[in-house]
Amino acid sequence: MFQYTFFQYALWGTLPACLLCAMVGTYMVTRRTVIAGGGMAHASLGGVGLGAYFGFPPLLGAALFAVLSGLGINALQRQRVREDSAVAMLWTFGMSVGILFAYLTPGFMTDLPAYLFGDVLAVTPADILITGILAAVCGVLYALCLPVLVLVAYDAEFARTRRIPVRAVETVMTVLTALTIVACLHTVGIVLVISLLTVPQVTAALFVRTFGRMVVLSAVLAYAACVAGLCLSFIFGIPSGATIILVSILLYLVCRTIKTLQSRFIKV
Repeated sequence: MFQYTFFQYALWGTLPACLLCAMVGTYMVTRRTVIAGGGMAHASLGGVGLGAYFGFPPLLGAALFAVLSGLGINALQRQRVREDSAVAMLWTFGMSVGILFAYLTPGFMTDLPAYLFGDVLAVTPADILITGILAAVCGVLYALCLPVLVLVAYDAEFARTRRIPVRAVETVMTVLTALTIVACLHTVGIVLVISLLTVPQVTAALFVRTFGRMVVLSAVLAYAACVAGLCLSFIFGIPSGATIILVSILLYLVCRTIKTLQSRFIKV
């Protein structure tokens, strides 16, 4: 399987995607904004439908919709709208717009599953380059501003007392989260992308207690799940995106069981 060019592209394409998800996902899990990330992921379908209907790249539309929905969630929260309500509102709006315009675009409904569930075996060198550039930008941001990001992620109110521009940090991370979601659409798709931003981080949290170590370990776990999922999907002829997520969750369950048994053994 490793001799096929499309499989090699899939392996190279998931590497920067996993690095991105490790960095952004660790912030999301720590900041407890996973539900907002899910809202942005599903709302991005609106941009996909609009792009197909009006003739511009669907991924560009997905990026615009994801960013605007994320900023919209933040704006509604500042207007004292509950986060879950704001997410539900923009989530359903984006998906409704996307499905409507996809239906109105002749022939596009047959392409929609690729955006919903991903097609990592169709990754191109351009996709790898874009995701790699975004991962590099995110890495530079984390290297320069890690203490600030950690403080905002763990305790935004305390960060405000230290005169840290929390709103600006939240805006930058919202935009980065939206772009990360769009960059991972070819890997697992809109429906499953939130798992790649969450499950490896939760698994890593079983073994580490610092932000930086969680980023590193979640990147390793995410890429291991991607490689294993790709191999299984190739061998058994099953969808790659769903297989990657199932492997990731199975890895969490195994690690959780090991951690539980270890704790019981120590107590004994």
